[in-house]
Amino acid sequence: MTNVVILGANGKIAKLATIQLLENSENHLTLFLRNAQRLANAASDRVNVVDGDASKSADIEAAIKGADIVYANLAGHNIEAEAKAVVTAMDAAQVKRLIWISTLGIYDEVPGKYGEWNHSMLDGGYLETYAAAAKVIEASNLDYTIIRPAWLTNHDEVSYETTQKGEAFKGTEVSRKSIATLVASLIADPTQAVRESLGVNKPNTAGDKPAWY
Repeated sequence: MTNVVILGANGKIAKLATIQLLENSENHLTLFLRNAQRLANAASDRVNVVDGDASKSADIEAAIKGADIVYANLAGHNIEAEAKAVVTAMDAAQVKRLIWISTLGIYDEVPGKYGEWNHSMLDGGYLETYAAAAKVIEASNLDYTIIRPAWLTNHDEVSYETTQKGEAFKGTEVSRKSIATLVASLIADPTQAVRESLGVNKPNTAGDKPAWY
């Protein structure tokens, strides 16, 4: 059995990942979120639903004791504080494997006109805080994988490719379902992409900005 804790379990990607992870009968999930009542109906013999604050390491530590993998689907202006809390809690609980959802552009890795557009949309508090959070994760001793999605769609499709930190980002969009599938793949084989930061996009979507803008 693989015990997986999902932080920020009410997020759109997290919900899609939950569905995929439950397809494997060996997975046992703990869904961690503010106001656990929102996912109360998800509780079962294989799913625990836990109320907690992801900026408080004590809350996280209590939820992840005995976990094999932590998947953090967190967001917000306090993402750096949440990253610090996650690292502190995982160190205390002696849990090593972390999957961390970030965003494209945190390394200024998006080239050309698209990179300029991405800065114009995300500078001023978003990129800076997500970049700071990623630095916290990368400075830790955890076996992390950082995932940097392109602009997200709700398309019912799985189509993605990845780039490594230090490589130019490709493509302008990717579906949330694709990111959830990548997360499920990493959980199925947690030896993949350890201490790597993956840019993720749908192939053949290069452009100056996402198609819907």
